[in-house]
Amino acid sequence: MVGSGYVGMSLSVILAQHNDVTVLDIDTERVDRINNKQTTIADTEIELFLAEKSLSLIATLDKQAAYQYASFIIVATPTNYDTDTNRFDTSSVDAVVEDALSLNQNALVVIKSTIPMGHTKSLQEKFKTDRVVFSPEFLREGQALKDNLYPSRIIVGSQCKAAIEFAGLLKQGAEKENIETLFIGSREAEAVKLFANTFLAMRASFFNEMDSYALVHELDTKSIIHGVCLDTRIGDGYNNPSFGYGGYCLPKDTKQLLANYGNVPQALIQAIVSSNIIRKDFLSEQIINKNPKVVGFYRLIMKEGSDNFRSSAIQGLMSRVRAADIEVIIYEPELNESSFGGIKVINNLSVFKDISDIVVTNRDSENLQDIKHKVFTRDVFNNN
Repeated sequence: MVGSGYVGMSLSVILAQHNDVTVLDIDTERVDRINNKQTTIADTEIELFLAEKSLSLIATLDKQAAYQYASFIIVATPTNYDTDTNRFDTSSVDAVVEDALSLNQNALVVIKSTIPMGHTKSLQEKFKTDRVVFSPEFLREGQALKDNLYPSRIIVGSQCKAAIEFAGLLKQGAEKENIETLFIGSREAEAVKLFANTFLAMRASFFNEMDSYALVHELDTKSIIHGVCLDTRIGDGYNNPSFGYGGYCLPKDTKQLLANYGNVPQALIQAIVSSNIIRKDFLSEQIINKNPKVVGFYRLIMKEGSDNFRSSAIQGLMSRVRAADIEVIIYEPELNESSFGGIKVINNLSVFKDISDIVVTNRDSENLQDIKHKVFTRDVFNNN
């Protein structure tokens, strides 16, 4: 397993129940944590498995040791979106694939990192091999292991014997039975990942724009959403208004899908990307128009149970409010620094609440019930 983030850590734990798993990482601290039976990410289920299960799991910094005897080499390194090239930066994935193929002549290399459509084929052609396949991962932050224990589906971008065996290992580690499993082309598997995440972003954007309308016209957002979602064709889920879709996956995946369209006619995909910007602009104006002297931003994390605030939607509001020459402060227990991006971090919650004229929070919290008159949030269902 190359990489020990959400994908790598959760998959390693799943597979280590019945297989020998070696995690390769470039971060010494992460390697030490895994070897001391500690998780590298915030995930309660992973903590329990490491503490209570008998797992064959070790970590190393040594590529040779990790690759040499592996039957499967799983790539779970990050692919950030590069705004200069309008595509994912796949350099880490490409480097891992090259090393894996050169140091192991037999293993199937399974890419779990999100990549542009067609990238697996380009690697197969570059290295003149069919030992590289793509298999999309569908995980939620804070529930990564649970989503591997009870997966909605398993998809592998190949029909070869090794690919079928790999899917069998994922099923073996899962607790759910009768898991829908698809063996399709790697390009189609890449497309499934990007289209699925873009659909979720579209749904989040729809309810956010509904909320914007309700806010302007002084309507009860919760009542409207409840009435709309009683239609079984629409249903619940991904309907709680927010400051926009954020996190590690949705912002970059929607942009990558848009870039993949190229000369293919489209309007909806562009609208999904644009909607997220418009939502942040609109809500920032709502805050700025209240003329606060100090705006406190409560928690930068994406949601409860997560330790990740990369590309969190609340940061978009924070930068816009700050650009309006309004003093901004942050309360985030996950931060050990005294400042974040040049913004002062207040570690004492009581002090933070006293100083702030408005407290902005993407998701409401019991910690803010005593200052509800100060709180700005669009959370209507009190859930992630």
